[in-house]
Amino acid sequence: MNVRMIGPEAEAQLDWLALCRAIEAGHALPRAEVADTFLYRGADTLLSRAAWIDGLGQLVKTATIFPGNGAAGLPTVNGSAAVYSDGDGTLSAIVDFHLLTKWKTAGDSLCAALRLAPKGAETILIVGAGTVGRSLRAAYGAGFPGARFLVWNRTRAGAEALAAGWPDTEVVDDLEAAVGRADIVTSATMATEPVLRGDWLRAGQHIDLIGAYRPDMREADDAALTRARVFVDSRETTLGHIGELKIPLEAGVLNEADVVAEYYDLPSGAFARGSEDEITLFKNGGGAHLDLMVARYILDAVS
Repeated sequence: MNVRMIGPEAEAQLDWLALCRAIEAGHALPRAEVADTFLYRGADTLLSRAAWIDGLGQLVKTATIFPGNGAAGLPTVNGSAAVYSDGDGTLSAIVDFHLLTKWKTAGDSLCAALRLAPKGAETILIVGAGTVGRSLRAAYGAGFPGARFLVWNRTRAGAEALAAGWPDTEVVDDLEAAVGRADIVTSATMATEPVLRGDWLRAGQHIDLIGAYRPDMREADDAALTRARVFVDSRETTLGHIGELKIPLEAGVLNEADVVAEYYDLPSGAFARGSEDEITLFKNGGGAHLDLMVARYILDAVS
């Protein structure tokens, strides 16, 4: 059995816009079967996700999220990803976990923003300057090449480190004021309590929420959700699992019908901005089906 090993060097052959096209094409295939398992030990998480898409094959991805690793100079998120043949179920490839996670996470959000963000978005605010924040600067920079970027982080040093690597990128200290300046706000924090308030938002913005991945985590408050038209990448992996929507759904602040569309609604045209003055909000929940689509894109790109 010949198993391909795809390492971080493959990144040189990848393209953010081509990735978005691959994600859209993947959602034109039969609907994925997905299964998630979450295990917790205090703040630490073991997350295993599996997907099967007829025509693409199968993928199993396991992630460990240890928030305390940063203090020891270690990545917060680690794991592995295995891709299996659609035809016979044999192991096809092992894809570098960090490469796959970077391109899946940021590409997921970019794909939504290209459809939901206001036309001619000129200012993009990145909230959180960690690993995901850096990948968002790359992805959004490719999708909105004329935009100027603002970066806010809990510690200014982190924002400065991110901004130093990119042109047209400004560190900001006042989060509320920065939200008011931005056409797009993309947030990737480890917050358990909301850092974004609905009363800060203005007409015409697009809000992209990435950070929350546990039932007890949120980045935006109820007012932000109720002021916006809400979209998700996958109802199956967001509504019942992630606090961003799970908490307001259980409290009756939102109903499932308030979620306008997911990526499988792309063919219907429902996954789109309705007017220039509305606020759109996208919850990036991920899912192994997206990992599978992105992994297949990577394998095709390096073949």
